[in-house]
Amino acid sequence: MKTAHEIRPGNVIMLDGSPWVVQKTETTRSGRNAAIVKLKLKNLLLNSGTETTFKGEDKLEDIILDRLDCTYSYFADPMFVFMDAEYNQYDVEAENLGDAAAYIVDGMEETCQVTFYDGKAISVEMPTTIVREVTYTEPSARGDTSGKVMKPATITGGGTISVADFVKVGDKIEIDTRTGEFKKRV
Repeated sequence: MKTAHEIRPGNVIMLDGSPWVVQKTETTRSGRNAAIVKLKLKNLLLNSGTETTFKGEDKLEDIILDRLDCTYSYFADPMFVFMDAEYNQYDVEAENLGDAAAYIVDGMEETCQVTFYDGKAISVEMPTTIVREVTYTEPSARGDTSGKVMKPATITGGGTISVADFVKVGDKIEIDTRTGEFKKRV
């Protein structure tokens, strides 16, 4: 058991009989009253989100989930199939992938972490940075050099992100999967 003060983003807590991952915490302290902790939570089974408030001393049940390094194998609608080093296959529902679905492509070499709850694969965590090719972007606007100029681009896998103005079709770029932001051209 942890107090609400000790909970950090990425922790998984048991609340009302369901596992919830903490996405964001915000602690408010006032002069006379006890500290209040606001948590932004995502249900791992239903893929729904909520925000809730606890007193700083409230006890919350912290749970440890099993994680396994796997590689993407194939898509069988509506399941993404991942395989571990021993060739065991795990199905993850497309709706449980969230933003990671935009970065998954056939033949990808990056290893993902599949999260399990009660023996069932419930989510996938991508590596923090990945390299993808730009398949479409608009031409650069001439003369627009007033700061950090960004433009939309489509990457392999179908995802859309904002990239720097100098990026062209065919360039390979590095993406931070936690924020979905362009980092650099590779």
